[in-house]
Amino acid sequence: MNPSELIEPIRAQDGAVHLAKAEDWMQGRTLYGGASALIAYTHAARSFPDLPPLRAAQIGFVAPVGGNLDLRSTIVRQGRNVTQVRSELYQDEKLALTAFFLFGADREANARYEGEAPASLPAPPAEAEAVPGPDIKHFINNFELRRAQVRRGPGKPVVRRWVRLRERGELDPVSELVLMGDILPPGAMRAMERRGPISSINWSFNVLDTNPSSDDGWWLAENSSEMAAAGYSSERLQLRDAQGRLILSGLQAVAIFG
Repeated sequence: MNPSELIEPIRAQDGAVHLAKAEDWMQGRTLYGGASALIAYTHAARSFPDLPPLRAAQIGFVAPVGGNLDLRSTIVRQGRNVTQVRSELYQDEKLALTAFFLFGADREANARYEGEAPASLPAPPAEAEAVPGPDIKHFINNFELRRAQVRRGPGKPVVRRWVRLRERGELDPVSELVLMGDILPPGAMRAMERRGPISSINWSFNVLDTNPSSDDGWWLAENSSEMAAAGYSSERLQLRDAQGRLILSGLQAVAIFG
């Protein structure tokens, strides 16, 4: 499904909205986290159209998010270069998602460091094995996924895939990053002793390129567990372009049940 259709009903004011295409982006009883974050980001950007580019965000997944929402966004502080915006999604008059977005204008660089490239890149998407989606309606079927690592099953707690949208529509590049940055299951999945539910609790990320692009729409996504214990995992999330350049860097807390 074209993600532009999901966010089309969002207007530049607070209030109720019905997302007719929400069912195509569900993950169990809630909207996929990247889609929920995109809704909050879209409302903030449309409510305040003169904002500079998005630089960072903190997302709190409070409760299940559906297709009937009350959207609220407010400017917390607006400085000369940086504007901070709080955006919230309410469902049934209860908070379901809270987001804090940091928008910042370009400034003259006083530090330059491109970041470390990966030691090696996997085989390009055209040569990689496709990862089939489920046979039920599920958000992941809006994406193409291809394997970007040899290991399968238990092992080192890292999940790596080539990913791209099946239909991009009119989605701008930064919105695409927000939508895709949370796409993979946690790396801790490979360390689980038995099957069980997994739920993202929060997600923070930094946007490292505010006008990103990648070959034929493919991005290299990776989730790795820093430590998993007591029913939780600390996850490091990365999204790279086809050349291996880091575009989105994130951190997430995940609850692991079962």
